[in-house]
Amino acid sequence: MLVISEFLVALLISLFVVQFLKLKWACSWLPPGPTPLPLIGTMWQMDFKRQHELLIKLAQIYGNIFTLWIGHVPVIILNGFTAVKDGLTVHSEDVSGRPTTPFFQKTSRGKGIIFTSGHTWKQQRRFGLMTLRNLGLGKKGLEHRIQEEARQLLEYFMTKRGDPLDPSFPIVHSVSNVIAAVVYGHRFSIEDKDFHQLIENNDYLVKQGNGFRELLYDVFPWLMDHLPGSHQKVFCCQEFLRSFARKEVRNHQERESPDEPQDFIDFYLAQIDKSKADPHSTFDEDNLVQTIFELFLAGTETTTTTLCWAVLNMVAYPDIQERVQKELDNVLGPSQLICYEDRKNLPYTYAVIHEIQRHSSVVAVGVPRECVKDTMLQGFPIEKGTIILPNLTSVLLDPEQWETPRQFNPNHFLDQDGNFVKKEAFLPFSAGHRVCLGEQLARTELFIFFTNLLRAFTFRLPEGVKEINTESVLGGTLQPHPYKICSLGLSPRVPN
Repeated sequence: MLVISEFLVALLISLFVVQFLKLKWACSWLPPGPTPLPLIGTMWQMDFKRQHELLIKLAQIYGNIFTLWIGHVPVIILNGFTAVKDGLTVHSEDVSGRPTTPFFQKTSRGKGIIFTSGHTWKQQRRFGLMTLRNLGLGKKGLEHRIQEEARQLLEYFMTKRGDPLDPSFPIVHSVSNVIAAVVYGHRFSIEDKDFHQLIENNDYLVKQGNGFRELLYDVFPWLMDHLPGSHQKVFCCQEFLRSFARKEVRNHQERESPDEPQDFIDFYLAQIDKSKADPHSTFDEDNLVQTIFELFLAGTETTTTTLCWAVLNMVAYPDIQERVQKELDNVLGPSQLICYEDRKNLPYTYAVIHEIQRHSSVVAVGVPRECVKDTMLQGFPIEKGTIILPNLTSVLLDPEQWETPRQFNPNHFLDQDGNFVKKEAFLPFSAGHRVCLGEQLARTELFIFFTNLLRAFTFRLPEGVKEINTESVLGGTLQPHPYKICSLGLSPRVPN
């Protein structure tokens, strides 16, 4: 027995050494990075609470393009504006794919827009963009929906004015109702229990994103499928959101079809009928349900979190809050309906919104991409099928692009005369072929919600609270710690 045991130990050591040497040989053809170990790669070095900051630190050691390993799979990290721009815009077509990792496959089932590649992705994304435009994206029609939700949000804050309030729930309800109106064709009451469940499941998915268990699932999918844990609840939440979407699709199918499509589901169902004879069509109910799931998840979370950061930053920087309010007073009438076009006359306010997105970055790193062909990135040859991970936060904190990258400073977006200036390194929505589908919607929502809130209220800490935590919590997005504020009505717009 002793001989057999010694043989097995020797065999395992030999296999470990062989695997280690294979990894070392593979590393010689890739950008530099930490030394990977068999089975776990470089996961032993990962800090899953501050991964974007760790990537910035590793870039200081290995350069702005380096390699990490998830198990035996290499992942090329792009850090800083120059490297990210090279990957996402200069070589946008080359890195336009999505990796078919076990977790992504379990999440999307090869359907939808965010996690697909090739023909499915191109067809679904093209249709999604066209339909959002037909539904008013970038036009007055959709702006009116946002203005109505902003009015509802102000009314809710009015009922709580002066009292300590967690702003996250009323904000997520209003933002969710914008995308709900676009996708489902109707809004939900704040008392609607099904809608509460929808938001709660959505919130859990976001808070559990970018976790250690997701990486473990990619390395050991056969094992993780049989183990309990947060990843199992993630799958349950995803299924709830799909079931909710499927129920809405059924409601649309059962009612009489309108003469003109009224929402995303109407347009998509019409497209399914139109494409029945096309053997290359990807339009089916599964793709519709997955796309609804993705639109609702992405269309709710990033805007909600950014607005929560916005309120928090106004509390943390009361002088900036006051300056925004003075500009709003000087430019807008007290009862004037705020439109996205007003941004051109509100340079300081518009700069503050951009600085909130930059300083309190919501997306830690971009969704991983995959090379669809052999390419060159920053002088390194990268093979087709290689996973690329852009560190978007590193662009928004790049010291070569921003004067005071770690400070909240609206002057980053203002010239010497106080005019708003665009910055090439402002990439909160990513860039290239995979740029956020709802970027224009998000920009419009942020402007209209933020300006309405600041015109109506001053935000302060509750009595007895001396400071507010401005550090972020990493989940699927970078979120603020839970906090409470008091909203004080500003006369004459909102009477106290």
